[in-house]
Amino acid sequence: MNTFLPTSPQDLAACGWDALDIILISGDAYVDHPSFGTALIGRVLEAAGFRVGIIAQPDLSRDEALLKLGRPKLFFGVSSGNMDSMVNHYTAQRKLRHDDAYSPDGQAGLRPNRAVIIYTNHLKRLFKDVPVVIGGIEASMRRLAHYDYWQDKVRSSILADSKADILVYGMAERALVDIANALRDGMDIGSLKDIPGTAVFAARDADVDATTLLPDDKSCVDKETFHQMSRQFWSQHDIKTLYQVNGGRMIKHNPPAPALSSPELDALYALPFTRQPHPDYQNSTIPAWEQIKHSLTSHRGCYGGCNFCAIAAHQGRRISSRSKASIKAEAKVLVKNSGAKGITITDIGGPTANMYGSYCALGWPDSCRRQSCLFPTICPNLRYNHKEQLQLLEEAGRLEGVNHLFVASGVRHDMALESQEYIRALALRYAGGRLKLAPEHSEAAVLKLMGKPQIGCYEEFSRQFYSLCQQAGIKRQIIPYLIVGHPGSNMESARAMRKWLIKHRIKVDQVQEFTPTPMTISTCMYYTGLDFNTGKPIHVPKPGEVRKQKELVLWHKPSGKRVYKRDFDSFA
Repeated sequence: MNTFLPTSPQDLAACGWDALDIILISGDAYVDHPSFGTALIGRVLEAAGFRVGIIAQPDLSRDEALLKLGRPKLFFGVSSGNMDSMVNHYTAQRKLRHDDAYSPDGQAGLRPNRAVIIYTNHLKRLFKDVPVVIGGIEASMRRLAHYDYWQDKVRSSILADSKADILVYGMAERALVDIANALRDGMDIGSLKDIPGTAVFAARDADVDATTLLPDDKSCVDKETFHQMSRQFWSQHDIKTLYQVNGGRMIKHNPPAPALSSPELDALYALPFTRQPHPDYQNSTIPAWEQIKHSLTSHRGCYGGCNFCAIAAHQGRRISSRSKASIKAEAKVLVKNSGAKGITITDIGGPTANMYGSYCALGWPDSCRRQSCLFPTICPNLRYNHKEQLQLLEEAGRLEGVNHLFVASGVRHDMALESQEYIRALALRYAGGRLKLAPEHSEAAVLKLMGKPQIGCYEEFSRQFYSLCQQAGIKRQIIPYLIVGHPGSNMESARAMRKWLIKHRIKVDQVQEFTPTPMTISTCMYYTGLDFNTGKPIHVPKPGEVRKQKELVLWHKPSGKRVYKRDFDSFA
């Protein structure tokens, strides 16, 4: 029977250990499931031969919360959890949220704002000579100078702000195992300057041609300089070593670690996860776990290149797919663990479901400087015939104990148009009652700034999908994800999207307000007011206008009708 990683002195005693090698601090509740980053890293380090413990959501009013597992022999690993703590805590209107999907019973307030900085500061106070390694989405997307929406200013790298020893970015398995092995071999944390997928304090290398010096954090307060810095980062971060002065110290940004191979990804998901919340939460529910407990991850990475999305900078755009055998083996574990006669697998997918099994015919060469394999047009070197995913769904759906199987993790409709067989399978078998798509907007100028396909792709997919459903006599619904307030949008584009929704008789219950999250291309446009590619000025809607855009788009609701009347009178 699989057991949890130690979380208490009693657990250490039960293991017969007097000390741990590594202690991981997380802003999330401890759920021993591969979808929860801290648990995943813990199991990877355990498999590499290290003794690992976890302190989840420590109560920082008591030092004992961080002292309870003692002093680790190698390092502390710190993460805010699966989300940036500021995104987790605040809405796009900067209003405090009252729930937290990654906490027991959805309780808010169990992690601090800017969790990585706060946790690291406490650890440095209590354990002055123990290295601290920071990672996860919060550290990854703040690894260099970045615009912070919640303070409305450019902040220095989180490495400088937190005073951590080293930052690992992206999917950090390789980097963390390399760091742990080096420290176990007696190396000093300050000597680890060249590990791929890390950012560290270091002097600039003598080989200037292989590196790029970015404008420093103070210079990036200037909007044109910030725009220049962002363009340099996005064009070179995966092929060159970057340097940037932050807080008066030089930071070295190493190129990303290589993506895991298919066998490596299979091995990772075969680690002995309990796939359950820790027993400390036995009288509570973790909303995020409830949502994913019967889902399966099929791959990593996304080459869609949406400008508002953090995935490309965090997971990378190269696709790493698990083997069908690995995914089916995990499905059998889900059936066994459920204790029921059968289960519904709520999702098999990744950042984008229908990228499973796809690849670049040229092997993702470093010479390719495209930010997206799909925008503005689909790259001719991309191979994605959907057969791999269809075979996976067919085989997984036939497993004993799998009653139903769905695709719920988002489908790129522009890719799907290349395969009517795939659209048919979604419509008739795998969409469930609702299929989620992300056109994001209806207007060409806004979609171009988002890095999204034109709305005609969505309309054609919808036409084919609904036609197949009608022929089969079944009811399905496509739920479009829409964003208002993106840089370059305005009231005119909101009016046009309202007309488009009415024309197609689409009633959406929710519309997302654009949130400028650190390091994305869209956030650069928000801060600078400049088109990322051309440098030309664009309109950036402020919170009051964003609310009006949202109400206009919700045309069928009373509030939307009221705003439309006021807007019409004003416009007239």
